[in-house]
Amino acid sequence: MTGSDSWLSLLWMLVCVVLIVGLAYWFTRYAAGRGGMGLFSAARGTEQLHVLARLALGREQQLVLVKAGERYFLLGITPSSISALAEFTKEEAESWPGAQGQQTPPDFGEALRTMLQQKRQR
Repeated sequence: MTGSDSWLSLLWMLVCVVLIVGLAYWFTRYAAGRGGMGLFSAARGTEQLHVLARLALGREQQLVLVKAGERYFLLGITPSSISALAEFTKEEAESWPGAQGQQTPPDFGEALRTMLQQKRQR
């Protein structure tokens, strides 16, 4: 292998890495559903149906506080079923820790910047 071949291989590898990172960034923006039109936008909720709080009880079991219109429900979720456990008033539901709405996960660019800042601080 000559010197120019190794430089071309290195350049090609660098182009591939940049392309993969760019596609990952683009896909996460698409999947996050900018404007509610993305692939996973239904999982975040709508104005009429919204997950307010979530508590994992085990590997596949969780409690979920859901606002459906003006009603609030506590749901028990397992792989085989979803059960309505209780209905709450607005005041009771809003008193739950974290019930003011879940934080949306950061997009790829924000996560990358945070990771690089943490790495620089070390």
